[in-house]
Amino acid sequence: MEKAYRYRFYPTTEQESLLRRTMGCTRLVYNKALAERTDAWYQRQERVGYNQTSSMLTSWKQESDLEFLNEVSCVPLQQGLRHLQTAFTNFFAGRAKYPNFKKKHHGGSAEFTKSAFRWKDGQVFLAKCIEALPIRWSRKIPEGCSPSTITVKLDASGRWFVSLLVDTNIPQLPKSDKQIGLDVGITSLITTSNGDKVNNPKHFKQLRKKLKRVQKALSRKQKGSNNRYKARIEVARVHAQITDARKDFWHKLTTQLVRENQTIVVEDLDIKNMVKNHKLALAISDASWGELIRQLTYKCEWYGRELIKIDRWFPSSKRCGNCGHIVDKLPLNIREWECGVCHTKHDRDINASRNILAAGLAVSVCGATVRPEQSKSVKAGALKQKLK
Repeated sequence: MEKAYRYRFYPTTEQESLLRRTMGCTRLVYNKALAERTDAWYQRQERVGYNQTSSMLTSWKQESDLEFLNEVSCVPLQQGLRHLQTAFTNFFAGRAKYPNFKKKHHGGSAEFTKSAFRWKDGQVFLAKCIEALPIRWSRKIPEGCSPSTITVKLDASGRWFVSLLVDTNIPQLPKSDKQIGLDVGITSLITTSNGDKVNNPKHFKQLRKKLKRVQKALSRKQKGSNNRYKARIEVARVHAQITDARKDFWHKLTTQLVRENQTIVVEDLDIKNMVKNHKLALAISDASWGELIRQLTYKCEWYGRELIKIDRWFPSSKRCGNCGHIVDKLPLNIREWECGVCHTKHDRDINASRNILAAGLAVSVCGATVRPEQSKSVKAGALKQKLK
């Protein structure tokens, strides 16, 4: 199984100059190819693929004003064209928006395959670099493994990172008989079917005043000045601080959940539409529920756990966990309610998490759906189609 190991490194002056030029050329090639593909479609209704853009790159290198493209490794340039092809594939499949042009102040990245680097004695030597990258090895790569792809990234705050993709055997966790359902929220970030609640740390809110101050200072600087560049770096550092704190929190929490439980059930939320509510958009974005699902997905795959996603339309909050009665309305401001049929008192979030677990187990055992109009099992429907 492929696993990426990410490290911080501090390049020398020569290495930084070469890496910045490489990222600049990669960004230029990506943007030019995107412009060519866009113009070809809108002007001539032609679809340009990777092979055509690769031929364009060869001709661009022969132009007098683009000769500097030959001064860097050709591999990151080709990888940039492949990433553009992937972006268009995702766009046509409806999984992503139309590709955007890359901007310099967002940082940059360059991907090196095996032909563009050397892995020798636990050190990384990139193409056209004499010295090894001065990486701060915070953890070891598994013995006997060598990276297949190396990605160098410069973030907006000026920090350098290197990601090493290796093919390794991840040891499976011992089997457990524990099962858990998760209900995400804003006040309580996670409520489990065991009755536990995890408070929302609200990372963005903690640094909102500081971010407002540095953004205000940035707006007062003259465009193109060195002081504006310094102010932009300060803004990027605050954003990086918020992102790092959020990811660190989610990594610790998801690792704990995966280690302790064999089966984890969550809701397949449509976060993209949920953030259209301007009253809750900031709180939902700060909670970063999508990051929770993403980390649980690949960690369960790594360690042999089962992650079940139930339908987003399942009435987990409005359904009584005791008798199954569904109330007509349950506004968000009502955190506790009493069932009108069996008169059981419920905590809104705990009841929802227990219903999510029950629905997830039903999906896992018999393939049943959770919508009222689709109460028949999926397996029974598939069998019926075969009989026809």
